[in-house]
Amino acid sequence: MSRYELKEVKYEDYWELRKLFSLRYAQTCENIITNSYIWKDYYKARYVTDGEGLFWIYQLQGEYFTASPVCSDRNVEKYFLMAKEYFNQELKKKLVMYTVDEKLVEQLKLSESQYTVEEDRRYFDYVYDAEALRKLAGKKYHKKKNHINAFHKEYDGRYQCRIMTESDAKLISEYLDKWHSMREIDDEYRRDEYELQGIKELVTHSGNINMDMFGVFIDGKLEAFTLGTYLKREETAYIHVEKANPEIRGLYPFVNQQFLIQCFPTAKLVNREDDMGLEGLRKAKMSYNPCYMAKKFNIYEK
Repeated sequence: MSRYELKEVKYEDYWELRKLFSLRYAQTCENIITNSYIWKDYYKARYVTDGEGLFWIYQLQGEYFTASPVCSDRNVEKYFLMAKEYFNQELKKKLVMYTVDEKLVEQLKLSESQYTVEEDRRYFDYVYDAEALRKLAGKKYHKKKNHINAFHKEYDGRYQCRIMTESDAKLISEYLDKWHSMREIDDEYRRDEYELQGIKELVTHSGNINMDMFGVFIDGKLEAFTLGTYLKREETAYIHVEKANPEIRGLYPFVNQQFLIQCFPTAKLVNREDDMGLEGLRKAKMSYNPCYMAKKFNIYEK
């Protein structure tokens, strides 16, 4: 019988998990509890905890892997070794750990004879100066300003922006279904489907979670929706979700800007997560001029 108790990610455990997430400075979007809830079903997320920290067990298309442990800096090695032991003894596999932040790699001081550590550009987080994205001033944001001006010209007097809440769950769910129906993608792994289901479930529990939601309505219809988390210690807003009608010019930069102005006015940095190696997403995120990229690494036991 295994000595490890695998736990599912449940909303009833949110506050207990949040305490563990707060033990370490959030280096990347993977260190934000909100993301763990959005993607828990896609990655069949399970975790092992002793109350002082935890390590993850994920499964995707039959492959097992883990990610950065959730614990204090002084316990990073402890939970790394616990994860390694679980892989070796319970799964009879070598440890595989994805999207590890740079600081954790430095803390672990892994032996090159035992582990391979590889940089993974696909999952670098894009981090921006928040005030620059609120103001969009200067030549480098000229195109964004033009798109927003075009939006104002076309929809002046017809749009409304507002903070959204748990009571908007049905409206948001219907909007996400509509947004998904507009996309023409061939996704054999149903990533979009799992993401939308994760967002919908998160929204229904949002009254008890540290997160903000925001929408843009045009002629009374929801046409853009975004969701993020602000961490005071990090002075950073993490944008987890941003969906908008692609046929409305300027709507994406407009909701991006207004969300920061209305929900995160004191944020110094904005983390807009990674591009997953998708060229179109990379081009879009680079167009906002990141001030730096938060590197991530994959660790493979030899």
